[in-house]
Amino acid sequence: MTTDTETRVTTQVYRVYIKASPQAIWEAITKREWTERYGYAAPVDYDLRPGGRYRAFSTEAMKAARAQMGVAETPDVIGDGEVLEVDPPHRLVQTWRMLMDPDLDEGFTRLTYEIADIGHGVSKLTVTHELEGAPRLATFLSGAMEHTGAGGGWSWTLSDLKSLLETGSSFHDE
Repeated sequence: MTTDTETRVTTQVYRVYIKASPQAIWEAITKREWTERYGYAAPVDYDLRPGGRYRAFSTEAMKAARAQMGVAETPDVIGDGEVLEVDPPHRLVQTWRMLMDPDLDEGFTRLTYEIADIGHGVSKLTVTHELEGAPRLATFLSGAMEHTGAGGGWSWTLSDLKSLLETGSSFHDE
């Protein structure tokens, strides 16, 4: 993660190596049946074409957990954006906005997934999140709020994705 405080531009870059094909990683990022199984377990809906819509939805479990934390209401759509570039299974660029918490809705940011086959059944997934003008969201996504029960941000989500693809099990499994 890098921060240029002089210009207030924040870009977070996360890289993980996964013993899986680029296609498997692509599907785990873009398909609802996969996103429900790792990270924050939010089902997603992508219209995978430039100008297409992205939405992430809350679940009953997420609403219940947030209610236990004292949050009165969790919206049905917790994130949205627009697809900017699509090159399956190698690159996805989109806008991304957090709607789950009004304090974290700092407008649209830019999110890029890059997937490269590096050989021997291993792929490199690089997630670049450009968070200019979104300092609270940047803090949340960095994992700095993990101690509050808010989760570990991108590092936690990508670690869980790796576990799921390599072992068939995620942090949500008992």
